[in-house]
Amino acid sequence: MTTALSAALGPDVDASGLLDVVAEQPDPLIFATVSGAHLYGFPSRDSDVDLRGVHLLPVTALIGLREPEETRTRGGYLPGGVEMDLVTHDLRKFVRLMLRRNGYVLEQLLSPLVAHTSDAHAELVALAPAVLTSQHAHHYRGFAGTQWRLFEKTDELKPLLYTFRALLTGIHLMRSGEVQAHLPTLLGEVPEAPGYLPELIEAKAAAEHGAADVSVERVKDDVEALHAVLDEAQAGSALADAAGGLDALHDFVVRTRLDVAQG
Repeated sequence: MTTALSAALGPDVDASGLLDVVAEQPDPLIFATVSGAHLYGFPSRDSDVDLRGVHLLPVTALIGLREPEETRTRGGYLPGGVEMDLVTHDLRKFVRLMLRRNGYVLEQLLSPLVAHTSDAHAELVALAPAVLTSQHAHHYRGFAGTQWRLFEKTDELKPLLYTFRALLTGIHLMRSGEVQAHLPTLLGEVPEAPGYLPELIEAKAAAEHGAADVSVERVKDDVEALHAVLDEAQAGSALADAAGGLDALHDFVVRTRLDVAQG
């Protein structure tokens, strides 16, 4: 359990409860990290804990007639009554998602909020830079669009902050080649970030589904401007157009699976 994780969850969440969740899983976990609002830097007092990771199915689960359980979802509560949900993918599925310009799984893999790790986790982290491409801008552009439409329907602060977070993560990735999901950090990295975002982050801390006390027209203009900045950053990005590292990732998946099978 990392110091960063305990700090992000805060004193009201018993982070040690996550270790019990990890221990209860039927197959080994490569890693388990915290995603969602805690990773993004704007949790509320009533935010649930989004635990994400990778499990490793045995070889027998992949070579028989039954469909393998490539994705597992479990809900529950941590000590103290904090809601938690765990979603894990089998290693092969997770790596395939990495190769499909999926920024969400890369944020999970690279999250500093680590509940469980392993040597295989460290190796996969080291392989991650090869899959980063300028095409990941599409992921963040699309995610921001989905969250903006949700904001228009609900007028809630949460999807508005998700919109800004996605755009700023995409811009920073295009410019630096770094996956940075923490919105307060991004405010210091992306000069175009609107100056009122710290106030929105502070307001979000009071309630998970609170209303956004903002001028819709103002934030709409700022969101549209950031979309244009993301387009420009993608056009000028030094990242490759297509993911690399396929052979190394293939070898990693095979070796990791066989090591556990023989171990």
